[in-house]
Amino acid sequence: MEKVDILLATYNGEKYLQEQIESILNQTYTNFRLLISDDGSTDRTLDIVDEYVKKDDRIVTFKQKNNMGVVRNFEFLMQKVTSKYFMFSDQDDIWKKDKIEKSVKKIEEGFGLVYSDLEVVDNNLEVMYKSYWALKGFDKKVRKYNNFESLYLNNYITGCTIISKKEYIEKVLPIPKSTGYILHDYWLPIIVSQKAKLGYIDEPLIKYRQHKNNKIGSQKKSDSLRSLDEIRNLFLEVKLQHFKAFIENEGKFDEVHKNLNRKALAYFEHLEQVKNFNFRNWTLFFKLYKYENFSYMMQNFAILNLPGIARILFKVKGKLNGK
Repeated sequence: MEKVDILLATYNGEKYLQEQIESILNQTYTNFRLLISDDGSTDRTLDIVDEYVKKDDRIVTFKQKNNMGVVRNFEFLMQKVTSKYFMFSDQDDIWKKDKIEKSVKKIEEGFGLVYSDLEVVDNNLEVMYKSYWALKGFDKKVRKYNNFESLYLNNYITGCTIISKKEYIEKVLPIPKSTGYILHDYWLPIIVSQKAKLGYIDEPLIKYRQHKNNKIGSQKKSDSLRSLDEIRNLFLEVKLQHFKAFIENEGKFDEVHKNLNRKALAYFEHLEQVKNFNFRNWTLFFKLYKYENFSYMMQNFAILNLPGIARILFKVKGKLNGK
């Protein structure tokens, strides 16, 4: 039974942390270390952690002097991994009792990284959606593609479901610092998928809790935007930072994808100057978006390439919805 390092990043998580730790300590797979790094909590988080340290010698704690943010905190924890396998954990979910057991079994089939579906619950653990993949429309990407190409434009792998191997950590780190749009749970799969196969477990192994304090939840930032131009600017900002970070870290990409990174950045830089209509590089657009579902692809096509028409449609839709 291989040892697994579980990386739990905490910050002001007193409300749900105890339930999460209990769900980890009561796993059917017992050969693990729970590495907890606290990012400067000001509530009772550290008191809760310290109580568990007294009870279970599998827990190792780190206390950060300055708040680093969730990505840097997980990056710190990745550098502390000594076991063959490691997993990420959020501070507010519930792990199903056989999550580690099923994850280890799957990765030992020859994969470099494995992930699972999630059950979306509210703050009281009442089920909101039985499948996060179905909710987000990720089913096809997971079951049909599940590779670097399908991850390239948008991530569909949730960090708290991941198990991977220590051998990839030095190939992954550092995580890009120039953007807040590339998180640990995207950077790890995008790099590992160039070197090894990805595996998935087609069932929820986590109760994925949604509440007002979630740092990374199931809601989209664009949902709160009121105008087409605000949405378009957000889409462009994300993609520009996305591909700039890829180019800044191009040593982690093979030659084919280094070239694609440059073409993609040039394309989105051009779109930034477009006011109403773009008729250039539609072939590249459909190459980049080919793994997205049809409605998402066409929505993005209109917003990015034909904003003059998209504005009219957006206003009509708003009037029909009474906005």
